[in-house]
Amino acid sequence: MSETTILKELFTRGAHYGYSRRRRHPSVKPYLFGFKNRSAIVDLERTLEALKLVETFLVGLGTERKQWLLVGSKPEAQTKIEATAKKLNMPYVTSRWIGGTLTNFPEIKKRLTRLEELRTLLGVEGRSGYTKQERARFQKELERLERNFGSLKLLNNLPAAIFVVDSEAEKLAVAEAHSLKIPIAGLCGTDCDIRLLDYPIIANDGNIKSIDWFVDRLAAAYELGLKTDPIKKEPV
Repeated sequence: MSETTILKELFTRGAHYGYSRRRRHPSVKPYLFGFKNRSAIVDLERTLEALKLVETFLVGLGTERKQWLLVGSKPEAQTKIEATAKKLNMPYVTSRWIGGTLTNFPEIKKRLTRLEELRTLLGVEGRSGYTKQERARFQKELERLERNFGSLKLLNNLPAAIFVVDSEAEKLAVAEAHSLKIPIAGLCGTDCDIRLLDYPIIANDGNIKSIDWFVDRLAAAYELGLKTDPIKKEPV
């Protein structure tokens, strides 16, 4: 697909629409084409350049079979992030970010271990060793852990990278990853402070059509890496 075709597709999906001049963060200024009707217009050629960098990075992660964490709690992103993470067999967060998910990972790991213990305990046939009240208590604990940490069950170690939709909405995740020097990629609107991101993609982060397109591209890049021999660095 040619760059011209891609740019037309991005325009069709409204990827060039930013927020109002008042909400524009100074860090995204180099990525703007200008303003129209007081709203920022993103320079999609710059967006495409940034996208290529992220795609190259993700191909590398896939080639090395490394794990990345997908984060998107805003309603427009939740469905796509969850579906894509499950497709790639990756951990994800689509609800409130739990403080310490990365910076206090040993504690999070304990919660994940407990979650698996409860799944096994409640899934065993003939649980006559526990009373009805005990099983009810275990079930309640399981539901709470599942709600808070279930989407992280594949996260055995700190991820090699994280991807966020709207770095402003996911500022806690960004801050934790940055403090641990975990590479951060993100789809960011014109209101985002992108200074902590390693791979920012400036585009419309509040439109489902825009979000879906970018997430699909990044997932395809990672899948391409998975098809590459990690030793020969050639497609298999």
